[in-house]
Amino acid sequence: MASFFFFTGLLLLLPCLSLSVTAAKQTYIVHMKHQAKPSTFSTHYDWYASSVQSLSSSTDSLLYTYNTAYDGFAASLDPDQAQALRQSDAVLGVYEDTLYTLHTTRSPQFLGISSDFGLSAGYSKLDFDKASLDVIIGVLDTGVWPESNSFDDSAMPEVPTKWRGQCESGPDFSPKLCNKKLIGARFFSKGYHMAGGSFSKKPNEPESPRDYDGHGTHTASTAAGVPVANASLLGYASGVARGMATHARVATYKVCWKTGCFGSDILAGIDRAIQDGVDVLSMSLGGGSAPYYRDTIAVGAFAAMEKGIVVSCSAGNSGPTKASLANVAPWILTVGAGTLDRDFPAYVFLGNKEKATGVSLYSGNGMGNKPVSLVYNKGSNSSSSSNLCLPGSLQPELVRGKVVICDRGINARVEKGAVVRDAGGVGMILANTAASGEELVADSHLLPAVAIGRKMGDIVREYAKTVPNPTALLTFGGTVLNVRPSPVVAAFSSRGPNMVTPQILKPDVIGPGVNILAAWTEASGPTELEKDTRRTKFNIMSGTSMSCPHLSGVAALLKAAHPDWSPSAIKSALMTTAYVVDNTKSPLHDAADGRLSTPWAHGSGHVNPQKAISPGLVYDASTEDYIAFLCSLGYTIEHVQAIVKRPNITCTRKLNNPGELNYPSFSVLFGDQRVVRYTRELTNVGPARSLYNVTVDGPSTVGISVRPKRLLFRTVGEKKRYTVTFVAKKDDQKMGGAAFGSIVWGNAQHQVRSPVAFSWTQLMS
Repeated sequence: MASFFFFTGLLLLLPCLSLSVTAAKQTYIVHMKHQAKPSTFSTHYDWYASSVQSLSSSTDSLLYTYNTAYDGFAASLDPDQAQALRQSDAVLGVYEDTLYTLHTTRSPQFLGISSDFGLSAGYSKLDFDKASLDVIIGVLDTGVWPESNSFDDSAMPEVPTKWRGQCESGPDFSPKLCNKKLIGARFFSKGYHMAGGSFSKKPNEPESPRDYDGHGTHTASTAAGVPVANASLLGYASGVARGMATHARVATYKVCWKTGCFGSDILAGIDRAIQDGVDVLSMSLGGGSAPYYRDTIAVGAFAAMEKGIVVSCSAGNSGPTKASLANVAPWILTVGAGTLDRDFPAYVFLGNKEKATGVSLYSGNGMGNKPVSLVYNKGSNSSSSSNLCLPGSLQPELVRGKVVICDRGINARVEKGAVVRDAGGVGMILANTAASGEELVADSHLLPAVAIGRKMGDIVREYAKTVPNPTALLTFGGTVLNVRPSPVVAAFSSRGPNMVTPQILKPDVIGPGVNILAAWTEASGPTELEKDTRRTKFNIMSGTSMSCPHLSGVAALLKAAHPDWSPSAIKSALMTTAYVVDNTKSPLHDAADGRLSTPWAHGSGHVNPQKAISPGLVYDASTEDYIAFLCSLGYTIEHVQAIVKRPNITCTRKLNNPGELNYPSFSVLFGDQRVVRYTRELTNVGPARSLYNVTVDGPSTVGISVRPKRLLFRTVGEKKRYTVTFVAKKDDQKMGGAAFGSIVWGNAQHQVRSPVAFSWTQLMS
């Protein structure tokens, strides 16, 4: 009956819909009841196509049909047509397309990944390398520059027989450009087209898998690029550039274009990647927080997880603001960013003998050795923006031949330098404000430029405003290694708490994401500015976009070492072995304010691949566990079905509290209760007869007890449960505050650590 209404109802509505043919069309993602397909249609594609044709006379209104990641389709509709679909019993939901954004060397050594990686898991080097050759990493991003040496296949054997993907052609991309390393390259642009994409207006980005932005080539090579000797960005960070999983295969899915990444294209990319046979999905993109059934990435990632695919996503670059995370679904590995032990120092010498140390990747001739006049926020066309060096804000007669101080914020850091240069300035001091604190990100500026922190920025600004004839000289120090302390949590890395499900602690882990050297497109300069005519085979970038593929590559290594592990087990291994001390043996610090970092910033800690490959114990979770989790969120059955894609979901099994999910970390929200109790299950992936003892650490305001305190695993694969009780002490509640602790199961060989976050009231969005 429902299916009958779907078609007759739509046909009856057509006369009134014809009155609104002038209404603007846009892309909608339509979630269908998979089992409601009428028997008159042989395939779901036929059903979807017929339903769209009944609404629209246009032959190209149906953009995508989804088979694996989602039950439904994407179509170009006007609002009335979308509303007509919503009235059908065969439709679970109709959602406007969402625009997502990109979250835009030395890291293998810093992470301890060397030629003998895998030995701790009992592999010989030959066996481990062979196992890695069967692992395929799918990267959803801006495409790929296939000519990069990072995708050389000289030492690679034939493509795994399980691979079902392909290399798609385009006017600038031949399928022959793929090889035994880069085994697939596809593109998805229909959502971008429908939103007013620039193909018809700007022919400079053809429809093809080719990367004209650079971001996708950078992330793909970070995950799995082969070693390339003598790599550098214009002399900076010189050495061997390599990805995390050098023997793994790479398949790229171009879902991001000039204006961003549209949900309909992302979903199509995930759908295709699952069918192609990837083992790891890496997505350095995201949007804001939304219920999981409205989150395109979360829905697609659930389908991937069901197929045994590890999904790694960037946490976002909206830090240090609280509750700024993206990609928080518990079946996703949510990755924040930290620094490496490598830096690119540069110096500001003021006329009053003060010296400020900053960073820069400027590679030109420099300023010489003579100080020049220094100006700040003085006499611009728009007095409120000259301090930010926005386009058009600087008057050439006031800045020509001078060094200009520009406050960080609003527009791109490299654009500020271009504005100064175009106005006749000879140098720039990029000074942080309170929003960025002491975090320093190096850029390949078009003119001599140094980025400095807020404290020194305040000193330089004050000097320029109060001294009659201020001067400055900028110099550059090249590449410096073994920087201490490191890692430090990047200020831009998005922070918890998790606003979608506060009982799940996010981010999960951090990895290298500041000043990362990796392969680059030859279609864009290192600053990505149109006026940057320089070309380089490698670039240095920062963002959780860079930390995400590090974790994707490490996940691929774990997949090679343990092909029978579930995505949840691999995620658990990465989380419970992460470290929370830097290379000075001090707790991790936060670049935003220099204070100690917390699990809302670093999650479980910084990834430690050598430990992760042999974690001892894992917190595993099945698809059924995640369904019970979803059923505990207060969603309707239809909303749960939108994610799980099973028609017979009844939610007869649900968790009493979302925090009861067998997750490797804890987030305790007391609210109006003083006692919260969770039970967790550990699986032994270490040797038989392994004995573990528990150690707890927490704030004085919370009592923590664990039963039992000792777990003996007699066999490999044995599972043991424990219960932990958290008690908020009476009359000592920190209203609106937060505190942190940890639970560690350990023995002489392994330390299985879980961070704990405590909240007394829920932060409101």
